[in-house]
Amino acid sequence: MALVLNEEQQMLRDAARGFLSERAPVSHLRALRDNQSESRYSPELWLEMAEMGWPAILVPEAYGGLDYGYTGIGIVLEETGRTLTPSPLLCTALGGVTALIAAASDQQKQDILPGIASGERLLALAVDETAHHRPDQIACTAVANDDGFSIDGHKSAVVDGHIADTLIVAARTSGATGDANGISLFLVPADAAGLEISPQPMLDTHVAAKLVLNQVQVGHDALLGALDQGAEVLHRTLDAMRIGQSAELLGLAQEAFDRTMDYLKERKQFGVPIGSFQALQHRAAVMYSELELCRSAVLHALQALDAAQENGSTEPAPTVRLASLASLAKTKLSQIAHLVCTEAVQMHGGIGMTDEFDIGLFLKRCQILETCLGDPYFHLDRFATLHNY
Repeated sequence: MALVLNEEQQMLRDAARGFLSERAPVSHLRALRDNQSESRYSPELWLEMAEMGWPAILVPEAYGGLDYGYTGIGIVLEETGRTLTPSPLLCTALGGVTALIAAASDQQKQDILPGIASGERLLALAVDETAHHRPDQIACTAVANDDGFSIDGHKSAVVDGHIADTLIVAARTSGATGDANGISLFLVPADAAGLEISPQPMLDTHVAAKLVLNQVQVGHDALLGALDQGAEVLHRTLDAMRIGQSAELLGLAQEAFDRTMDYLKERKQFGVPIGSFQALQHRAAVMYSELELCRSAVLHALQALDAAQENGSTEPAPTVRLASLASLAKTKLSQIAHLVCTEAVQMHGGIGMTDEFDIGLFLKRCQILETCLGDPYFHLDRFATLHNY
């Protein structure tokens, strides 16, 4: 498959870029931060996004969605990366929908997917329990009883956990911590008795949440997928979200690069633009070349997700190829986005270190995204393991 966008996808990209540049420029993020917004996102803007159809991109038509595919939502996430727009798009419209399509019952899909498509339902994935991303190290437990399951444990760094009305919680129903099997997924209402949600602002002004689950009781109908078989669905969902993060990192890095190139043409020293200095030209050329490789890595991974969906794959387990592409994209984009953002700050000189200039905000967002759902070291190790190194 050609690593280029077709005409329809280009139109989606242009529409998303136009909308976000007008309704959610970087100044929108600043306003949310400076106004001490508790949620750190705009519900009004989210409803406008819903009117654009973005939360419905992955939702099947039978549930009120567009069924447009992963490449479509990746294009939109890339544009939100350009403007640093906080939204539930990644966790709800990508992660939540992926998990539901892979494992939910018909009733669960009917109950939740139409609300996601309309922008009324928000989801979050609760996996990690320490400062490091270790999706197989699940110690949170769910014990079966007559009424369903009782969940005990805690979760950290749950992105969008403070605004979600439903949490997809990974809990252990059998085996010991570290076992590949014995993990189950549960749909837990945010207002469930015994659930404590503590918002935790992050470096980039976005917010994650810490969850404490103290004998949280859920019914049998809260089980997402098969008992003890949630790991396969979990990894498929995580890979989709990692690819989505890579798309956002691509947009972020491209925007930081474009702004830096404009600055090199405007800023003068010794009577000439600093962009005429050969040393800066060499550094810019490296960034440009690397960004082109990143664009191919992200688009190839998105197309692989679409191919798996189009082939009618109902198996939740990710193939080695898809998992490899997800880790490859996350590693490459994390490394290059970090390179571009640090170079951008340096090339802007002293003003790049100040809050007055936007370029520093790109570096802060990059540092959060490159560690969320696995840093480059995690994914390099995972890639090697998948290929039996």
